[in-house]
Amino acid sequence: MYASLPTPRMGQSGLPTCTIHSNTGIIGQYSGISRGKVRNFEPLKVELAYGDGRLPLELPEERSTVITPTFRTALPDAARALHKASRAPINSGPLREIARKNQRVAISICDVTRAQPQQLMVRSILDELEGVIRPGDVTILIATGTHRANTEDEVRGMLGDEIASACRVVNHVARDESSLDDLGVIGNGVPVKLNREWTGADLRITTGFVEPHFFAGFSGGPKMVAPGLAGIDTVLKLHDASRIGHPNATWGVIEGNPVHDDVRAIARAAPPDFSVDVLLNSDQQVTAVYAGELFAMHAAACAQAKLDSMQAIARPFDLVITSNSGYPLDQNLYQAVKGMSAAARVVRPGGLIVCAAECRDGIPNHGSYSSILTSQPDPPSLLEMIETSGYSEPDQWQVQIQAKIQMGARVLVKSDRLSESQLNAAHFETIDDIQSVIDAAGSDASICVLPEGPQTIPFIG
Repeated sequence: MYASLPTPRMGQSGLPTCTIHSNTGIIGQYSGISRGKVRNFEPLKVELAYGDGRLPLELPEERSTVITPTFRTALPDAARALHKASRAPINSGPLREIARKNQRVAISICDVTRAQPQQLMVRSILDELEGVIRPGDVTILIATGTHRANTEDEVRGMLGDEIASACRVVNHVARDESSLDDLGVIGNGVPVKLNREWTGADLRITTGFVEPHFFAGFSGGPKMVAPGLAGIDTVLKLHDASRIGHPNATWGVIEGNPVHDDVRAIARAAPPDFSVDVLLNSDQQVTAVYAGELFAMHAAACAQAKLDSMQAIARPFDLVITSNSGYPLDQNLYQAVKGMSAAARVVRPGGLIVCAAECRDGIPNHGSYSSILTSQPDPPSLLEMIETSGYSEPDQWQVQIQAKIQMGARVLVKSDRLSESQLNAAHFETIDDIQSVIDAAGSDASICVLPEGPQTIPFIG
């Protein structure tokens, strides 16, 4: 546990602080933004998403801001909404009319690190294809990217026993050259290899969910082709230091984002015939469904996700406390960088970030994340190594982003599944009790809390 904490300085503004409650997703707002209703100062109780539960905190209301996504109520019947979207899609014919008998079908889904309602979405597609396509002719491709393969128990948890037994389920393995088709060089010099179960299918369908992404702009859509189903060399090029270091490779930006520009180019080279994306609220319930032609439906989903999930604030904060959205997103330290990245957008230079992530899956055990982290003594050395011409390792992108965050702010991590030595080796300070950080922050410190982590992306504006 981190034993002592220097008192943070007051933010740059010097303005009087107040707490504001509003229906825009901003529960409390620092420095006098005038929307909503001002309450008398009193302890503000907040709960951070953490694993399968919540971590309670008490904040000094007069100088604290709590930012959550604009909460959208769940659709009353998500299954019906999925069927309706597939029958009246955007810029496409209905799914059932696209399908032909005896076709081999490939359906791309998220892996276990994502909150996608895989069973609900795949069940809807199979229902639409019933009588035209046999379940035995359907291959469900788990778009792992460079993540580890999902276990049988995880697959059945994601899809349910009936679908997992009726359809062929394949974990994409980026390093298995025998499973990949070579599509040549695409976009800005990207050597592209994709899973041949995808390229060889007669009917290709992507499914996913859309939220802001910390360097690709938004998730879902074309990312379910690449990097989700791409070979390791393709992923490395898409995530090289120059792309990740580009100012447009950030939350909520697609056009002019060098990562997403090439992701779209690859998806055009092996396009899905039909795509379905959903939006989720903080309870992981479906709030909207988009289906049809890949780019048209994804653009519509991104526009709504931006309204729901990105919030402007006036000034940076001395202390920013974030979660990583709870399970499944906080299942390892690699994923927790996303929560840190969201916090980094609104912490003052030299300020403090506290990230709560359970990390039940550890560091994790895929790629080179851990070995890269431990190869250098500090974040500046890591960044120098990664930005050296010719350097290329799996997971370098996550370390690059982490190192840049740590060069701008101190980062403490609360995790019950990682030891202090593990976190220290990853260049993080550890904290057992987040409340103690709040209490030690000083009477003038401005505080921001992101209870749902990267489900809300704040920005100065």
